[in-house]
Amino acid sequence: MPTPPGTSRTTHAFSWRFVTPLLTGSAINAINSSLIATALVPIAAAVHVSVGRTAVLVSALYLASAVAQPMGGKLAEEFGPRRVFLVGVLIVLAGGTVGGVGQNLTGLVVARVLIGVGSSAVYPSAMLLIRRRAAAAGLDAPPGGVLGSLMIAGAATSALGLPLGGVLVDAWGWRTTFFINLPFALLALAMALFWIPSDLPVEGPRTFREVAARLDVAGIVGFGGAMAALLVFLMGLPHPDWIALGLAVLAGTGLVWWELRASRPFFDVRLLGTNLALTRTYLRFALAGLCVYTVLYGLTQWLQAGRGMSSEKAGLLLLPMSALSALLVRPISQRNLVRMPLVVAAVSCLAASAGVLALTTSTPIAWIVVITLVFGITLGTTISANQTALYTQVAADQIGTAAGLFRTFGFLGSIASSALISIVFHTQVNDHRLHVIALIMVIVSVLGLLIVVTDGRIMTQAPVRRDDPPAGQPRRPDHDGEMPAGSDRDTDPRRAGTGTQISGSRQQPGGGESL
Repeated sequence: MPTPPGTSRTTHAFSWRFVTPLLTGSAINAINSSLIATALVPIAAAVHVSVGRTAVLVSALYLASAVAQPMGGKLAEEFGPRRVFLVGVLIVLAGGTVGGVGQNLTGLVVARVLIGVGSSAVYPSAMLLIRRRAAAAGLDAPPGGVLGSLMIAGAATSALGLPLGGVLVDAWGWRTTFFINLPFALLALAMALFWIPSDLPVEGPRTFREVAARLDVAGIVGFGGAMAALLVFLMGLPHPDWIALGLAVLAGTGLVWWELRASRPFFDVRLLGTNLALTRTYLRFALAGLCVYTVLYGLTQWLQAGRGMSSEKAGLLLLPMSALSALLVRPISQRNLVRMPLVVAAVSCLAASAGVLALTTSTPIAWIVVITLVFGITLGTTISANQTALYTQVAADQIGTAAGLFRTFGFLGSIASSALISIVFHTQVNDHRLHVIALIMVIVSVLGLLIVVTDGRIMTQAPVRRDDPPAGQPRRPDHDGEMPAGSDRDTDPRRAGTGTQISGSRQQPGGGESL
């Protein structure tokens, strides 16, 4: 069977040495997003606070990650992705250590923030490293296999946090949910130091004022303030903090006003307004994330309260969902598929949400597993297709920040799911309240399906071919005369990342690595 022309270039450019540290680092944030859930009760007892107060450990990582994801991408674009990757891993090491030896809730919150900030710098840096490596190797189509592996490590592993946390807490206590970050971070740090090529020296004068302008510090502060206030409002439901909501609206309005005038905006409002395809990608990912995270946390609570399951058993029940999503990601990403996976994601999310409406405390476990497996289809198809779409919808010099915002919208979906669960399950957890959540998920799923099927660009888009010629060479039209997906990207080599040497990264022709 002949090998597609693009395959050898991809294999040569993306060796296992280059890819492995990116995957290891990207898994840290995903696992930590749910790892703490099974440790909240023993933490409350150890630091002498109520269990309700320990919820701040969950929201702290959400907030830190939501702000730090695009910030990490911006820093990677300005100062080099390898540098930011390494600094992020070092911050994770600090967070894991601080949390592991922490004696009070404040120290643990600081640790969670450090873990969130550090781990959030890894994914956008990895996306920028991949994009620049692909450009240096002359790959015009997205390196689907690499992107798929990155999504497996960075999103599909999130469900592993629940059973892993349960095992760690039962065996060695709650501190292991912090200390577990140390071996992963040390491994990622060592591999990145030896196997990821060094960045180029940062060019141009770097006074404090210039650095602040290039990073848009005011925009970062405004975005962080708006996200923090919004999170306080959502996490306080069903007892709304109207002051927090007012501050969120005020900060958000000020952010939009500032970013429309900034020369190098952190949160590019114009890009979201002009690149509607990218905006729809973000929205699709947030809506799917809302439903998937509601299953991860809401269904888990119902299993524990309604059926008397332990947190460990409830987490293990969701493992098949995570495994199926991981199995689906790679073949979809390898073929750079977008349209069909998005349709499947929307339909499966709607079907599974409707299935939750039929659950009761007497429902056989097998039926619950079937429903979670359908959500596994949703997770695997939506993360792979949306990431491939993102890769083709932005220029190379924007991929870091855009990838960070992609993750931020995913966290917005998870934050919204936490608020939904908190409101509905506030007084008690029973079948009726689970069905209320399911009905809301059905409505959200219908909205997600409408966004997909009414998107003319997605519904008429052909897959990006793996054998597309290198960037800068003529591309063969498809049989119907249309160019493959991604051909509408800006062909300016300075934006595409080819034909020029990009500041902040040492590119080797053909993808060779320098140690």
